[in-house]
Amino acid sequence: MNFLLDENFPKSAGDLLRDLGHNVYDFSLLGEEGASDFRVMELAIIKSALVLSTDRDFFHTIGRQYPEHFGILVIALKKPSREAIIDKLAWFMTKFGDMDLAGRAFQLRTRAWMVYPPFAD
Repeated sequence: MNFLLDENFPKSAGDLLRDLGHNVYDFSLLGEEGASDFRVMELAIIKSALVLSTDRDFFHTIGRQYPEHFGILVIALKKPSREAIIDKLAWFMTKFGDMDLAGRAFQLRTRAWMVYPPFAD
């Protein structure tokens, strides 16, 4: 799977994902720092990558404007730290890492998570 780290996401997430055998694109290393959220989505679609961000707009707004995206994961914690974000990412990869996540946006919070569109029961 391909991942695109938004510039606000801990760079150490790339190490975890690479250790799991995934490709990681770091938005800040692609010469795109300061670009709009829409540019992040465009680049993720070009790279066929799931977006990793701490910006809630990707879950609530941006992802719905790009239904052809390859997945979005927003980690929005009350007390964010690099370690807490990486722990949530590791949990996410254990639970959903083998699934096709195209078109789905996830938001992980301190004690809950949500997905849009929801999975069928």
